Amino acid sequence: MKMLACCAYDAFCQMKNIPWRRPIYRQDEATVFVPDEKDLDMHITAAARKQMAAFLKCLKETYADPSEILRCEWKDLKGNELSINHPVKNHWPGNYELSPRLIAMLNAMPHKNKRIFPTNYKTIYSSLMNLRSKAAERFQNPALLQISFKSFRHWGGSKLAYETNGNQIIIMRVLRHKSWKSSLKYIHNKNFKLDEDFDTTTATTTEEILELGKNGWQKYDEITISGIQVHFYRKPKQFGGFEKQDNKTEKRVDRFLNAA
Repeated sequence: MKMLACCAYDAFCQMKNIPWRRPIYRQDEATVFVPDEKDLDMHITAAARKQMAAFLKCLKETYADPSEILRCEWKDLKGNELSINHPVKNHWPGNYELSPRLIAMLNAMPHKNKRIFPTNYKTIYSSLMNLRSKAAERFQNPALLQISFKSFRHWGGSKLAYETNGNQIIIMRVLRHKSWKSSLKYIHNKNFKLDEDFDTTTATTTEEILELGKNGWQKYDEITISGIQVHFYRKPKQFGGFEKQDNKTEKRVDRFLNAA
């Protein structure tokens, strides 16, 4: 509050040519609240309006800032890919692959405005306040009252940090950060994978190796036993312990590594 007040008064003084000595305040870094994925999905499920459900789904699949999604236009949606062409907070632009379910949700919405979500932040945030109160009562889950639009990005960044074992460059690229300092809060927020945080399996045939590669398994060792070459693979356990979860983060990481 003091920093914002100083910025506003400093602009006023410059306009009026009033000399003054601006005080310096340093903002403490707040702990990032990371919700469970099931809590985010409860909000999407509880949304009665198609627009709100699609908006929350966009936040979850793109890890974008809510203001960036509000600025998206229909021309930014090509096939199953959404382009963030109007970034905020000094982010880079970026492209994200959307799930077939989300594409269907967006196509079911009216196309009367050039923007996908023709509303403003204040209005849609007010709708979220009503939604989470009803969702908390419906599911008897008070944790839902802590969810905000930014919680979707915080969940995505923390999930990305977990699945890449804190790879700062990948986190910066996927979250479109220009400063490495912005990515550190997600890295410091998670305890990274130990050996027991991986599922492991083996393969001995070409077909098994190809199948494991398609499903995101990574080879880490091999050994020959009785003349048979055994390949050892592992894959990080699901973030948050969920049994069913999409592999969009995995695809984004693979796309980045291939480009590099």
